[in-house]
Amino acid sequence: MIQLISLPAGCITCNAEVQNALYNTEFLPNLLKMISGFLVLTIIVVVLSYFSLRKFKLNHRAAQFYVPNPVPLSITSIILGIGIGGFIDGIFMHQILQWHGMFTNKLPANTAIGKTVNMFWDGIFHLLTLSAVIIGIISLIRLLRIHTINSSPNLALGGFLTGWGLFNFVEGLLHHHILEFHNVREFSQNQDLWNYGFLLSGLLFMVIGFYIIFHRKYYPKVQQK
Repeated sequence: MIQLISLPAGCITCNAEVQNALYNTEFLPNLLKMISGFLVLTIIVVVLSYFSLRKFKLNHRAAQFYVPNPVPLSITSIILGIGIGGFIDGIFMHQILQWHGMFTNKLPANTAIGKTVNMFWDGIFHLLTLSAVIIGIISLIRLLRIHTINSSPNLALGGFLTGWGLFNFVEGLLHHHILEFHNVREFSQNQDLWNYGFLLSGLLFMVIGFYIIFHRKYYPKVQQK
């Protein structure tokens, strides 16, 4: 007869050992450090959005002299790329492949407690990427009412790749190299190779995205009367 082994519950609301491992003196410092990477991305988005707004106002006042503005859709797609890129990382590398958890370099996920605590921080990570996606969707809905923007799918693709690349580069630089929360492939014999490869993927996506966004066909010369 097969005997079922009863394991203690792993949820953070019903296991005191998990709670002690999670809500220790490092909880708030870890939370602030993890959010710091997303704060950098948020600052980038805010700055780009500011210049996007100024550009749009200029085009709106002199629409008869300008071609449809490619900037608003590009910026909105970058925001979506940051959020969706984070989801791609979290779904495939954290959950499906389980190469690492959010804090596996600090607390290995080789025990039930370590796995549960890392799963909690993965949830915080996904919550932040979800926020970026929601902001991007709201921005995209607002663009539907604007008729002087360039709505080319290529701009959306270029912006998405740029945002995905920004996520990979910023998250990789801060969480893999500076804060050392985890490695791309925790149990690899050559962790640096995977970590630097992740950074290079971010740079590659940004280069491709910028090339698509700044293609000269979207920025023809202004025709003056």
